[in-house]
Amino acid sequence: MRSVSSMPKKSSSRENSTPPHPKVPVPTARAIVDCGVYTDGKRVPGHFTPKEALTEAEKTDDGFVWIGLHDPDEAQMNDIGSIFDLHPLAVEDAVQGKQRPKLDRYGDTMFLVMRTVCYLDHDVDSISEIVETGEMMVFTGTRFAITVRHGEHTRLAEVRHELEQHPDRLRYGPTAVLHAVADHVVDTYVDVTESISGDIDEMEEAVFTPSSKVGIGSIYQLKREVVELRRAVAPLMIPLDRLVRDKDLPVPQEIRRYLRDVSDHEASVSDHIGYFDDALSGLVNAALAKISVQQNTDMRKISAYAAMAAVPTLIAGIYGMNFDQMWILHQWWGYPATLVVMIVLCLWLLRSFRRNGWL
Repeated sequence: MRSVSSMPKKSSSRENSTPPHPKVPVPTARAIVDCGVYTDGKRVPGHFTPKEALTEAEKTDDGFVWIGLHDPDEAQMNDIGSIFDLHPLAVEDAVQGKQRPKLDRYGDTMFLVMRTVCYLDHDVDSISEIVETGEMMVFTGTRFAITVRHGEHTRLAEVRHELEQHPDRLRYGPTAVLHAVADHVVDTYVDVTESISGDIDEMEEAVFTPSSKVGIGSIYQLKREVVELRRAVAPLMIPLDRLVRDKDLPVPQEIRRYLRDVSDHEASVSDHIGYFDDALSGLVNAALAKISVQQNTDMRKISAYAAMAAVPTLIAGIYGMNFDQMWILHQWWGYPATLVVMIVLCLWLLRSFRRNGWL
């Protein structure tokens, strides 16, 4: 008899399982698009790491660092946060993304979240995506401005280059960067709304054209994209208004004037989006009415053809019963006469239906 101890032991699944490969950390430099030091409104020549840039900026009274990040992961963002003493909650929001536009303050640091939008070229009768969204986040402190971008559009290289051409604005420090980025994002809102306005004009023309093939699905798709645009634009009104009016925030008065202009543009875009929503609702009703009219027209045609087919069917059914009492069966002209009657009645019905607009 085999003893229990001599039986082969079953290896556990933990022993057979392959240990997971350790995740290789990606250097923080991979997420950095640009890192510059600015003093007296001008960029300091040279290349710096974030820590070196902060050290260089602290050598002067008005120096600050502007770092641009693109899709940083948790380790990269934590590295930046430790250098510039960013609040862990703000760092977490910057990594996760999908945030509602907002403005948070952590001591001397402000954290502004904005949604970015990009218009995608498409045909007016398509049901593909029209508006692509992303995120833009800006940290501003006494010595730094950090921009975090999620998405492949709304690049900031042009914003940095344009702002570097205006040292008088850069002298206001990191809040000048915040204004420039916010202004750029709102300008993209304006461009997208203009493009969507053109789409709505084309769709209106197509819907009210009798032979057009624009379906109600295309209108619903455009309406859904307008809803997505409104979710990106409308919530930004509160943070911008707070930047303009809240005197406790560390924002120079001159930058507040610039931000007021950005807030006005954002409010104008919100008004346009409200008009788009109303216009598309009207187009949906018009398209449904058009479909209803077309269905009624089709039903009238079907009814007219059915009536024309019923006449010869009725006569042929009666004539085909072949009763001896039907005197026409015994006449040589009975069959030709029946055919003539059928044709005459069908032509009379055809003429009547065409006169009434049914055919």
